[in-house]
Amino acid sequence: MKGKLLFTISGVLSILWGIAHLFPTSSIIGSFGSISIDNKRIILMEWINEGLTLIFIGLLIITVTFINSTDVTVRKGVYVLSLVILLSMAILSLFTGFRIDFIAFRLCPFVFSLSAILLLVGMLKK
Repeated sequence: MKGKLLFTISGVLSILWGIAHLFPTSSIIGSFGSISIDNKRIILMEWINEGLTLIFIGLLIITVTFINSTDVTVRKGVYVLSLVILLSMAILSLFTGFRIDFIAFRLCPFVFSLSAILLLVGMLKK
């Protein structure tokens, strides 16, 4: 039971952080000042892309956690791959966004890592 709870918390955390990416998009783009429309569109696309990716990862984790299936190989595969992408995103944001003064960017490596750690601990509890 503890594993399911950890997986669920990991998934919900990813979903909430993904949703949090979608709300400030226009103000983030505005903070860049006078840049070309193409650059604004690129930032918009990438910002929304990260939010949707996080939402997808979270939904995938929660879905495989609660599907009643005897095939645990698929479930474990989803957990491992989600853990890998979350840690990859944490490392990327540690070397990029963490160096920016905006607090939300500085939180990304910690939120991604926490979600990945919850997955790992949940897998070890099984």
